[in-house]
Amino acid sequence: MMRKILLPFWLILVSFTTYAQTRDLPDFTDLVEKQGAAVVNISTTQIIRGGSGNALGHPFPFDENDPAFELFRRFFPQPQPGQPGVPREQESKSLGSGFIISADGHVLTNAHVVDGADEVLVKLTDKREFKAKVLGTDKRSDIALIKIEATGLPVVKLGDPNRLKVGEWVVAIGSPFGFENSVTAGIVSAKGRELPQENYVPFIQTDAAINPGNSGGPLFNMKGEVVGVNSQIYSRTGGNMGLAFAVPIDVAMEVQSQLKSSGRVSRGRIGVVIQEVTKELADSFGLAKPAGALVNATEKAGPADKAGIEAGDIILKFDGKPVVQSRDLPRMVGSTKPGNKSVLQLWRKGATKDVTVVIGEIPDEKVVLRPGKRGKPAEPAVANRLGLVLSELTPEQKKQVKLEHGLLVEDVRNGATRSDLRPGDIILGLISKSVQTEIKSIEQFNKLLGQFDKSASVTLLVRRGENQIFTIIKGPGDPK
Repeated sequence: MMRKILLPFWLILVSFTTYAQTRDLPDFTDLVEKQGAAVVNISTTQIIRGGSGNALGHPFPFDENDPAFELFRRFFPQPQPGQPGVPREQESKSLGSGFIISADGHVLTNAHVVDGADEVLVKLTDKREFKAKVLGTDKRSDIALIKIEATGLPVVKLGDPNRLKVGEWVVAIGSPFGFENSVTAGIVSAKGRELPQENYVPFIQTDAAINPGNSGGPLFNMKGEVVGVNSQIYSRTGGNMGLAFAVPIDVAMEVQSQLKSSGRVSRGRIGVVIQEVTKELADSFGLAKPAGALVNATEKAGPADKAGIEAGDIILKFDGKPVVQSRDLPRMVGSTKPGNKSVLQLWRKGATKDVTVVIGEIPDEKVVLRPGKRGKPAEPAVANRLGLVLSELTPEQKKQVKLEHGLLVEDVRNGATRSDLRPGDIILGLISKSVQTEIKSIEQFNKLLGQFDKSASVTLLVRRGENQIFTIIKGPGDPK
């Protein structure tokens, strides 16, 4: 006689939940089998002449055959020739990853992987090795195109990063620390990330494990399509901390197209310094909501200056496309061919205005203005009603900072004003819903302040070091 076995309800529930969770977990095996062969290992050799060590004359803490050496080398300058106490010539080796984008041997990787290399070696999953030729590199996007002499190679499929969703599964394949064809998985943590000194790339952030050696490898979506090129990690240890950044594949392919045809990348520019439009700034300019890119300054005789764009203008559209955030503008302009004519919609003094700009080209080297020195107050150190002690720029100071006017902030006293102003700032202009003017003297500035009641917010255009910014200043009578 058979006996029925009754399971507790909680055990049935736990078993069902475990089964459901297991069933819903993604399976990456098919993706890896089909796409893994198009991922390559890249090793480079660089001949260092004149010694080894960092800029302080100390040896690197890693052996040059250690894959961690690649990461350390990126953050410390190479030694100057003739440094005493070290060999005059030696080899430096580093590792990275890449992926094949054409059957005749074009390979995409990071610029920092092959930068300065005397020899680039590409190893396929079938153990074949090829010496590669670097067709071009672009440091601004950290993309490089290299070529090996082979045919009939496996090729990756390319996807559309614009269709990626935050939370979507992604897979990285590469050679972390030299372990070839390692597969790691994670999700898309964020899109459109802006990183310091990287204004032209809307990075994809992921928590897939990325380590030194993964650089230049592909980031796949679940369809087996490449959506990004793994480029950077944020780490306090040198290893994975769940913060990795990939260049969207559409950006990378546009770069490689130019590298393939001309060996360099040409980007558009209009010659403006911009900042984000906050709610307070939008209110001060009479804009209905925060949007666009606020122009802090224009390059003299640059494309924007020639088109009549002024400091205080807010760029709302570029060739009909909305500039939702300030970071959108550099990417829009940068992807425009130099010499093209583009229409910009501006917000100026409470109304929209269209201007046509002839797009310039970003030069290879950036000219940086030097900050000026502080001067002595033209009058006794008396603070105005905002608690600011100001001085007028001397002719020598104007020449040094290349300005024709401005007031130097000598001191900000007793918290009498709530703002981000600091000693050493140079006040260039004052802007409100009714006033937009350059500041040329202390008398003029104080007279303008007299037109506002104590509860009013005032927007100032300020030169700080090498940059110009707009800052909101609130007097002691402001209740906010």
